[in-house]
Amino acid sequence: MNPLLGIILKVASTLVFSMMGASIKLVGSRYPTGEIMFFRAFFTLIPLMSWLAYRHEISTVHETSHFWGHVRRNLVGATGMFCGFVGLTNLPLPDATAIGYAGPLLTVVFAAVLLKEVVRLYRWSAVLIGLIGVVLMLLPHMSASIIKEARNGGPALGALASLGGAACTAFAVIEVRRLSQSETTATIVFYFSIVCSTLALISLLWGWRVPTLADGAILVGTGIFGGMGQILLTASYRHAGVSTLAPFDYTSMIWALTLGYLLFGERPLEIVLVGAVVVISAGLFVIWREHQLGLVRRVEEKTARPRVA
Repeated sequence: MNPLLGIILKVASTLVFSMMGASIKLVGSRYPTGEIMFFRAFFTLIPLMSWLAYRHEISTVHETSHFWGHVRRNLVGATGMFCGFVGLTNLPLPDATAIGYAGPLLTVVFAAVLLKEVVRLYRWSAVLIGLIGVVLMLLPHMSASIIKEARNGGPALGALASLGGAACTAFAVIEVRRLSQSETTATIVFYFSIVCSTLALISLLWGWRVPTLADGAILVGTGIFGGMGQILLTASYRHAGVSTLAPFDYTSMIWALTLGYLLFGERPLEIVLVGAVVVISAGLFVIWREHQLGLVRRVEEKTARPRVA
């Protein structure tokens, strides 16, 4: 274990994923979302397969004992990716990033409902406060005619899509928890890339645009960044525990604010930043509470073991 190296890798992964988001936003208004999804999913295989070849694991990456679990996780994940891309295209980068922070809070809700995990008052309170923060972030993009505005695209559509993407991500996390009990991370990512690429390719029937050379490089870059981010993320957990690394997910807001300002001249509204702070604070409390409960469980397991004479 090397916690410092794990933290560095984790922060690097948030930077690379933020660069992926910025790349999607650069071309999002010029190409169909399905086409962007294909490039993001398919070209992720380049760094992924290169990494597996380096680790001599490429021959076993396809092996799985839970095929339908992958299908279920990937259908939800693909829907979340689609919604996330719509959000990035129609919202400032920091706003879309901040709304995405609702995902970990919704994971707590889904874990209680679907996995029957025991969630007590402290975490329910954090989730409720965090969701109030989400409402604050959504307010600038909402109005009484939100459905009508969403049909016409723009911020209302982006806000709803980002929230929907966060919900799909939370559900996908539950499925990944189930799969990770028997499947490797590489196998989970491999099938996600294959299924998403296939689903996105179907959108070719509704028309794609032939990208320019520059746009093509950016589109390919979204996949490369996605694959690199996944590798860095996976590597970080080899050097530090989940509870140590989880708070550093929120460094993505730093990158989103920086890239949003430098590339798009975006300045998030104060109420969005306030909402983001509320959501991040609630998320950090949930992480801390999970860590404390983990310590209690380990103590209980040790004291419950029978002594060997």
